Amino acid sequence: MLKRLSLTAGLFAAAAAPAFAHLDPLAHGSFAAGLSHPVFGADHVLAMVAVGLWAAQIAATPGRRAALFAVPAAFVGTMALGFALAVFGIHLPFVEPAILASVIGLGLLVGLAVRLPVAASAAVVAVFALFHGHAHGAELGHAGAWAFGLGFLVSTALLHVAGLALGLLVSRTAPVVSRVLGTLAALAGLSLAFGG
Repeated sequence: MLKRLSLTAGLFAAAAAPAFAHLDPLAHGSFAAGLSHPVFGADHVLAMVAVGLWAAQIAATPGRRAALFAVPAAFVGTMALGFALAVFGIHLPFVEPAILASVIGLGLLVGLAVRLPVAASAAVVAVFALFHGHAHGAELGHAGAWAFGLGFLVSTALLHVAGLALGLLVSRTAPVVSRVLGTLAALAGLSLAFGG
């Protein structure tokens, strides 16, 4: 168990490296670029995996199994809306602070094992997702936007699945691990926000 915990903590620490998600917009515009984009930013990886971890925690509550699908789906769907708003030139305020707040907030929700009703949990992640999607669309412009958008939606869903799988695994063997990972994500978010 200690070996698994060390490996997981190491992977999480590696994911907390400085954010590289915001690449040159000229490099975007393809499905492959969209697919790879979220995994190059610690802020995005931490938030997406935390969504999966939180959904797994919520689903462990009797009668809330629907969280396994509803919470990640709310994130992906609302992220697509935020992306479309940006592509069509509709501005949102405080996008970058909201993204950093999502890492901290989602990490705290996991770390504290907060188990809201499924609809409320989906609404919480949807608010954060709107800003994540907008950031992706705003840095892209119009060239190849829809292929890129589809790629990053698929990548985001896969990161959610990774968080779900990890959350389901540790919920059976050592539920406290999810809480530790959530706390580490929140601390990494604070580091990204105030580290320089």
